[in-house]
This record gives sequence, structure tokens and C-alpha cells, in this order.
Amino acid sequence: MGRITIRCGGQSGVDRAALSTAAALGLPYVGWCPKGGWAEDYKDPPGLMREFPNLRETPSSEPEQRTAWNVRDSDATLIVSPHANFAASPGMCFARLCAELIFVKPWQIADLEREPLEPFATSWLLGQLEACGTTAFCLNIAGPRESEAPGIQDIAQMFLVRLLRAVL
Repeated sequence: MGRITIRCGGQSGVDRAALSTAAALGLPYVGWCPKGGWAEDYKDPPGLMREFPNLRETPSSEPEQRTAWNVRDSDATLIVSPHANFAASPGMCFARLCAELIFVKPWQIADLEREPLEPFATSWLLGQLEACGTTAFCLNIAGPRESEAPGIQDIAQMFLVRLLRAVL
């Protein structure tokens, strides 16, 4: 079960769903977070690192550095989106840019309204695991903050639990 490590920045919403999923499934987690452990619901140091000690601070308090470094240090990035046309998250768009153009890493958008999503996402993730060919695989999970897509944290966690159980 330890062949997948979850990577994320810990922001509310999809990132926090990824951390909760890792805990629920007994998977290791890592990730970069902005200086001071900042997240929209953890504004004061040590921020979210108090609850998630495996996260590490970037030198900058700007969230873009966290996003870029998490993409850079992963094998692939899964961007969880509430629907295909969702564009309200600058961080989500930046994660895609980092994966597609800057670090040239595999990436995929999981549109939570897509039918059927689980077989599509499972097939993509299994393909990434096979292409990696090692026993260790680091999956960066990104998506909108809770304030950008209210309710996304719970919905994303339900999806991520089903997805990761299918590939473990």
C-alpha cells in the first residue's frame, strides 16, 4: 500500500481533501506550503504545519512557489475540479501551467461532473503508475480552495478515497 505518496500544499479545499484521504488510507503525505504554514484558514505561524507536520515551508509566503514546487517534486499531478468549465481558481490554473509547460510532467483534470469519472481517473492513474515503473510514486493533488468552490473538500475527498482504493 505504500507505493503512492500524496503530495499537496495543504490549502483548504482539494488539498485538505488529499491530506484527509492519505490519513484515511494510511498513505504517506508530503508537500510544500507557503512560509509560516499559511492557508486561508491557518493564517498565523506555524499554520497548518501544526496539524500536518510532514509539510515543509517554502522560502516565500506567496502560494505560487508552493504550487510550482509541489508540481516539480511529484511524478504526476491530478487536478480535481468541480466541473469542466471551472476557472475561478488561479492556483488550479497555475498548477496546470507548471505541469504542462514549466516542468513538463504528466497531469490530468478530474472533472467531478464527468460521467463516468472513476474509470477514467483510475485508468489514467494506473497508466502513470505503470509508466513510472518504480515502487515509489508521488502524486501531486491540486484544485480549488474551499472559498473558491464551497463544498469541494468533502466532494473531492469522497472521489479521492474511491480513486486511490481502486489502484492500491
